Amino acid sequence: MKTKFLNWVKAAGVRMVKTMAETALAIIGTNTVGITEVDWVGVISACALSGVITVLTCVKGLPELREE
Repeated sequence: MKTKFLNWVKAAGVRMVKTMAETALAIIGTNTVGITEVDWVGVISACALSGVITVLTCVKGLPELREE
């Protein structure tokens, strides 16, 4: 049971980091000319929200962890 939970945490964490990176890319890439023009607080806020939503979605199930 412990191994199964640890595998879930690892898979959910990987998915969360990927989603947060995609969110950052999408926000930074829109209407930004230079690095000083990036609203970093907004980027971090949106990334955190996307991470929370991803973990909550992972509760439903992760295809990576199909039981055989």
